[in-house]
Amino acid sequence: MAIISMFYGIIVSMYYLDKRRHHLPHIHVKYQDQEAVIAIPSGEILEGELKASRLKLVQAWIEIHQDELIANWELASQGQSVFKIEPLR
Repeated sequence: MAIISMFYGIIVSMYYLDKRRHHLPHIHVKYQDQEAVIAIPSGEILEGELKASRLKLVQAWIEIHQDELIANWELASQGQSVFKIEPLR
C-alpha cells in the first residue's frame, strides 16, 4: 500500500497488485474510523462507507486528477512504485 495523497483528514492510498477483488481502477480512502474503496473515474463507492461531505471532496479530487490516478493505477497494478498526487486545496 502506498499513500498517494492526504487532505482534510482524508488519506488516499493505492495497493500494489490490487486487481483481484474489484477488477477495476480504484483507490482506498480512510477518514477517521471510516474506510471506503472508490472507483476511478466514477467516484462510486465499491465497498465500505464514507461521510457524504467527505465523499464529495474525494469525488472532486478524483475528477481533477483522473489522468494521474489512472497512471498510478497502471503502475500499481504492475507492482511498480506510484507517485504522490497534489491534495485538494
